[in-house]
Amino acid sequence: MEKDYLISLLSKGKRPDERNALDYRQIKIEYGATKTAEGSARVMIGDTHVIVGVKVEIGKPYPDSPDQGTIMVGAELIPLSNPDFEPGPPTIQAIEIARVVDRGIRESKAIDFRKLCIREGEKAWIIMIDIVTINDAGNLIDASALAALAALKDMRFPSLDGEKINYKEKTDEGLSLEQMPIAVTVYKVGDHFIVDPEREEEAAADARLTVSVMENGELCALQKGGNESLTQDDIGNMIDIAIEKSAVLREEIENAKAD
Repeated sequence: MEKDYLISLLSKGKRPDERNALDYRQIKIEYGATKTAEGSARVMIGDTHVIVGVKVEIGKPYPDSPDQGTIMVGAELIPLSNPDFEPGPPTIQAIEIARVVDRGIRESKAIDFRKLCIREGEKAWIIMIDIVTINDAGNLIDASALAALAALKDMRFPSLDGEKINYKEKTDEGLSLEQMPIAVTVYKVGDHFIVDPEREEEAAADARLTVSVMENGELCALQKGGNESLTQDDIGNMIDIAIEKSAVLREEIENAKAD
């Protein structure tokens, strides 16, 4: 998409798909996307489609936090979801998505890692969050972060048979989420700001800022992307937009019904 064409539409208050600049596409959240994970969710934002699975294992706590478990986040951008994606080691884009999701959860203190400790200095739960793209029609960061939260809400710990995990039997014990950090990515195109871009709009954007917002409106993480710089006023405006739009995404995940 030609950048000048997109800017001309935005100057008239429209976008190629007739949305307003700050409108999200239709959002759909489904819990229980796969039965082989301890928790899973599917998120669709327009034609963008992401699945997240949560698996758990028992490992040794880190020496500097012997009374805490931890999380590990990975993202797989499969070629079926976008012809530009290639098989092989994680790309820069996949690493960035995983880090943004990890940072939002970690810095918001959404999970109390101390509650994951089984035996101090010896055993603790490790929560592994795996993001898989099914179709990339733009805005993978927001979709991935939303799906990760939904999958964590869906998670149930497996039963323990002595020191061994029985993955075939889930308990009723879920993961207590202390916070629900919502990630909103705001894009700058010329002098205009948009949210939830389609792929062609993403390619025309100058810069983006992903803002993770807690329920009380406090920020817990920021991630800047794109080739162009942002002014202090740009950042302030983008943060204001992110706080406002986080309420929309928060309502979606709160209203989604678990199986």
